[in-house]
Amino acid sequence: MAREADIILVFCWAHVRRDFLSIANKWPQQEEWANEWVELIGNLYHLNNSRLEKVDQPEFNARDKKLRQAVDEMAQKMETERQDENTHHACKKVLDSLDNHWDGLTVFVDHPELPMDNNKAERQLRGPVLGRKNYNGSGSEWSGRLAAVLFSIFQTLNLFKLNPRKWLEMYLQACAENGGIAPRNIREFLPWNMTSQQLAELSLKPAYLYSS
Repeated sequence: MAREADIILVFCWAHVRRDFLSIANKWPQQEEWANEWVELIGNLYHLNNSRLEKVDQPEFNARDKKLRQAVDEMAQKMETERQDENTHHACKKVLDSLDNHWDGLTVFVDHPELPMDNNKAERQLRGPVLGRKNYNGSGSEWSGRLAAVLFSIFQTLNLFKLNPRKWLEMYLQACAENGGIAPRNIREFLPWNMTSQQLAELSLKPAYLYSS
């Protein structure tokens, strides 16, 4: 899709960091080298977080400049070590991977609104992934689709801090009252269409917290 459409791929610095830590674990003699790179990556996170604190403020430009300088220095170090004949073959493999993904790894520099890693997305997927293992997977295509739909619904309810059990009771009660058939109009069940009173009744929090 990225090749055929106007899509920019963004890669994850947490995965790159993991590659260097793997070198430190598998090749003890290269531990110092790997840890140096881990520290450089940590510095990028620090500099990026520092500039994000001053978005739309005068201090942003100075902090942005420091980040870009660190990125340029890292690129130069990467290329120097890749060309060095004395660089360990395992280290060179990691550096080659870093070079291959460099464009996607540095998208965040020009787009501060993008994170440096996809940790947040992976944390949000952890529930369904662990559930899939505990539920012994999906035995058919329809059950896989059902699981995907339910996970989407539950995640939406979670974003609105609604109690899934209360929401399901409300929805299934409506289905029962409709002769065991799903209501044709589901707009009233969507959180963004609910009144403040309905949201309070379905909330994970006690109702009194919503009183004025």
